[in-house]
Amino acid sequence: MKFAHLADCHLGSWRQPELQELNLESFKIAIKACIKAKTEFILFTGDLFDSPFPAIEILKETFAEFRKLKEAGIKSYIIAGSHDYSVSGKTFLDVLEKAGFCEICKFLENEDEIILKPILHKSCYIYGYPGKKSGLEVQDLKKIKINEPYQDYFRILMLHTTITEVKGNLPIESIDLDKLPKADYYALGHIHVDFEKELDGKPVIYGGPTFPNNFKELEELKQGSFYIIDVEGFTKITKKEIKLKEVEPITIELEDALIGTQKILKKLEKGDLKDKIVLLRVHGNLKKGKVSDIKFQEIQDYLEKVGVYSFLKNTAKLEVEKQEIKIKLQANEMEKVEEVLVEKYEKDNPSDLNELIFPLMNVLDKEKQEGEKSAIFESRLFSELEKVLKIEL
Repeated sequence: MKFAHLADCHLGSWRQPELQELNLESFKIAIKACIKAKTEFILFTGDLFDSPFPAIEILKETFAEFRKLKEAGIKSYIIAGSHDYSVSGKTFLDVLEKAGFCEICKFLENEDEIILKPILHKSCYIYGYPGKKSGLEVQDLKKIKINEPYQDYFRILMLHTTITEVKGNLPIESIDLDKLPKADYYALGHIHVDFEKELDGKPVIYGGPTFPNNFKELEELKQGSFYIIDVEGFTKITKKEIKLKEVEPITIELEDALIGTQKILKKLEKGDLKDKIVLLRVHGNLKKGKVSDIKFQEIQDYLEKVGVYSFLKNTAKLEVEKQEIKIKLQANEMEKVEEVLVEKYEKDNPSDLNELIFPLMNVLDKEKQEGEKSAIFESRLFSELEKVLKIEL
C-alpha cells in the first residue's frame, strides 16, 4: 500500500499575488508527484484552504487538481482544519465531497464520547477528526474512540491539532500522544514544523505545510513539503520537498533611521538577489529618527530593478528609544504650574476646603532657619497652621 500525506496547504492565504501563485504551484507539484508515484490515496489533514469560503479563482484551480486525482484513480480523504473549519458545518470541503472528488472523515458524538467512523480502503481503516478555531478540538480529542470492526487492519488516524510533544513553550492547548487512540500511522496537521516521531514504533508525522504561510515560516522552512508512505510489512516514510524559489533572509540592526535607507541598500547591493524571495528583517533601538524615516519604497524600487521575485519586510522589533525629557523650571514658573494643578483639582473636586490649599502650601513650604532648634521650629509651624485652620493643635 502506498499513500501520501499533505497538510496545511492554506490555498489562498498570501496577499502578495506572486506568493499566492507559488503557494498554488507548490500544491500542484505535490499532486503531480502523487500521481507519478502511483499512490492509492492521499490524506489531507486540514487547512486545505486558508478560509472556509475561498476566492472563486482558488476554488477553480483546486477543483481542477482534484479532478486529476480522480481521473488517475487516486482517492482523497479529508478533515477540516482550524482555517477551513466552519461552526455552521458548511464549507467548500463539502462541495468537493458532493462532487465526488473526496471523502470527509465522519464521527458520531454524544455527551460522553466521540466515536470516529472508519473509512475502509482495502484492508486499511482511516479515521479523522477536524481541527477547530483556538484549539477547541483538544477537549474533544480526550473523548474520541475508534469504531474498529477488524482489529488486524492497518489504522490511520488523521488529526488537525497540537500534540504536547511538539508545542514547546507555545501557550496553546495540546494533547499528549499517549492519550490518543492507537493507530499504525498518525497523520497530523496544524503545526507547521518538520516533525517525525514514533509512538510505540508507529510513525507520528506533521505533513506540511506544502508552502510556508508567513514571513517567519519562509525564514525558517524556506520551502514546502509533503510525505509519501509505503507499507510493505514495515512503514517507509519519504519526505518530499517542494522548492520553487530561493529564499534570501537579510537581517539588519539599526540605531539611526536617518541613514537606514542607505545602510540597507548597501547590504542588498552585495548579494545576487535575482529571482529570489527577499526577506528583510530590520531590528534595533533607534536613537535617531523614526521608522518612517526609512524609505522602504526606494528599497523596493531597487529590488524590482535587480529582478527580485518577491520582497517582504519585517520591522516588528525596530523600536524608537525612549528618551527621558528633563525640564528645568524657574521658581516663578513652578508657581504657575502649581496654580494650574490646583485649579484643575478644585474643578474636579469642588469643596469649601479648597480655599485652604494655598495657605497650607505656604505654611508647609517653610524651612527650618539656621541655628533654630527643632522644637522651636515645630512650635512655630503648628502655630501658623492653627491660624490657617482656625483650630487648636
